[in-house]
Amino acid sequence: MPTNALDRLTIRRPDDWHVHLRDGSMLDSVVNHTARQFARAIVMPNLVPPVTTVAAAESYRGRIMAALDPTLDFTPLMTCYLTDDADPEEIERGYASGNFTACKLYPANATTNSSHGVTDIANIRTVLATMERIGMPLLVHGEVTDPEIDIFDREAVFIDRVLTGLISDFPALKVVFEHITTADAVAFVEAGGDTLAATVTPHHLDFNRNAIFVGGIRPHFYCLPVAKRETHRLALRKAATSGSPKFFLGTDSAPHPLGDKETACGCAGIFNAPYAIESYARTFEAEDALDKLEGFAAEHGPNFYGLPLNDGQITLERSPATVPETLAAGETTLVPFHAGETLAWQISETTQNA
Repeated sequence: MPTNALDRLTIRRPDDWHVHLRDGSMLDSVVNHTARQFARAIVMPNLVPPVTTVAAAESYRGRIMAALDPTLDFTPLMTCYLTDDADPEEIERGYASGNFTACKLYPANATTNSSHGVTDIANIRTVLATMERIGMPLLVHGEVTDPEIDIFDREAVFIDRVLTGLISDFPALKVVFEHITTADAVAFVEAGGDTLAATVTPHHLDFNRNAIFVGGIRPHFYCLPVAKRETHRLALRKAATSGSPKFFLGTDSAPHPLGDKETACGCAGIFNAPYAIESYARTFEAEDALDKLEGFAAEHGPNFYGLPLNDGQITLERSPATVPETLAAGETTLVPFHAGETLAWQISETTQNA
């Protein structure tokens, strides 16, 4: 439980159940931002080419560990990118060996590097049946990609067209509805069984869709799924801070070089890793729910995945921290979430797992 929530907050060391670490020089630049606060992270597989085999997962994990500050205790949890021709035997072998923790369902062309994603859920029914049998979680980017559907409605339509049927057909399959953005998703998850949960990002808790257009086009607030109306943001805040074990931390931190954001066709994604837990703490404090932060950040996720809780801790202290306008990333520049803002909390101490 948190201690002295007025000025000092000590909680079990948290995990990030959804992060993009990229590859190459970008991986080298961003991985330690995640590792300084999170003991484990579910690493997204949408590289070029995507991570679809055990060998690719092993290789990617090796690159992550090579980029990691050796003083940090961090475990990357690898995921398999599902395609129309995904091999259920390869997936089962990867799960049994510990090389795959989960599989990721990207509807084709839903977000960054998702062109190889699933075009029809019917194409992976054998894979889903295998995953249900072995207890392997399915991580879902919950949006339809039909160009006739308004971008702000894609999550709600996905629930109706895809997710409802998927859960009905595979009732024992563990499903994580990732980075939810709507009151519709909150209600759907709350009404579901114990095998359905959701991750919530710090940015979807912080701003609504107006932020993208204040004073002009604001590309650093553009992400997918796109932020929604204020009523949806408030529903997310209520769910995340409720103490319900169905909702847990997943940053969806997604770095892009400044030039790829500030361009005629800017990339979707928010780089929130540098101040993620501090951002969540601000939301939970504003909702008078700091006592619920430990469960959301450090307990609900591992309990859903069937993994042990961390025995390390982090301590946050009330001390103003101004977020830099930019951060260097090799030869490029990143704009972090909350750039230029002052946050009330800072990490003052971290104890690693025994």
